[in-house]
Amino acid sequence: MKHCVHPSELAPSLMLGHEVELGAELKLGGGVVIHSGTVVGDGCEIEDGVVLGKHPRLGRHSAARATKLEPLVVEAEAVVCTGAVVYAAARIGERAIVGDQSQIRERTTIGAGSVVGRGTSVESDVTIGSGVRVQSNCFLAPHTVVHDDAFVGPGVVTANDNTMARHQKGLVMRGPTLGRACRVGAGAVIAPGVDVGEEAFVAAGAVVVSDVLPRAVVMGVPARHVRDVPSEDLLERWR
Repeated sequence: MKHCVHPSELAPSLMLGHEVELGAELKLGGGVVIHSGTVVGDGCEIEDGVVLGKHPRLGRHSAARATKLEPLVVEAEAVVCTGAVVYAAARIGERAIVGDQSQIRERTTIGAGSVVGRGTSVESDVTIGSGVRVQSNCFLAPHTVVHDDAFVGPGVVTANDNTMARHQKGLVMRGPTLGRACRVGAGAVIAPGVDVGEEAFVAAGAVVVSDVLPRAVVMGVPARHVRDVPSEDLLERWR
């Protein structure tokens, strides 16, 4: 059984796979499942009911890649909160926080010090930089890129397929790219392939279907450029 787990006495109801690497000074909650090959760094906190290193179950018509996956790596002092599921081949950076009931899919990277909020789904092949804040109940589509220090408000949805699955086989998907220190307001929708520029501001509820220039403020459906972010509102002034 390639992905089987077995009971461990290290924590209440802990289930471990084979060749799991556990660092020093860990805090493990009850009912945690850690699948084979997973690496958990020193000082991590894994809360109740977390599943680490899960392998995906792909549908027959799924466009996701069915390839051999490397182990999940959770770097030092990261926190994975109650009920979260983090898949194989993902990497969670130092001191990052994965919120309650969130999902981090395969081949996704979350940078140091970033936070993913409760109930957020981060799909496969997503790249999240350092110091990023993704709020609760967001959906980051496969191949989305979020650069350092970006802010993604609650309920934001990104997409990576304009055809909604009615495309030729082999089409390369492209999610949005959110630039360094940009801010995306609550409930905004970002269309496939859109580039949101550095320090740009996307208003709550906007539907962004075209690129957003650096420092631009956009709002509406579809989103339109209404002004620029003033110098006193740039991230460097708030550090």
